[in-house]
Amino acid sequence: MPTIVVDVMPKAELLDPQGKATSGALDRLGHGKFHDVRIGKRFELSVDGPVTDEVLAEARQVADEILSNSVIEDVVAITVDGEAE
Repeated sequence: MPTIVVDVMPKAELLDPQGKATSGALDRLGHGKFHDVRIGKRFELSVDGPVTDEVLAEARQVADEILSNSVIEDVVAITVDGEAE
C-alpha cells in the first residue's frame, strides 16, 4: 500500500522556538557542531490503489488547506513511499 508523505516546516523568516530550544540543549549536552535546528511536522497518508496525478493533486490540496497553516508554515515536500504508480 503506497503512502504519501507530507513534510511541513515553519517559514524560514519566522522564529522556531522549539528548534531554538533544541539547538541550545544540543550545545549544552556537548553536541555544539549542530546549530540552527528547525522542527517541523511529517504526515503519512496511506492510499488505497495507485498514486495517480489526481491523488497527488488532492494530497497537495489537503496539505495546503488542512495539514499546514499557510501563515506560518510551508509544505516543503510531498513524496510517495511504497508501491510505484
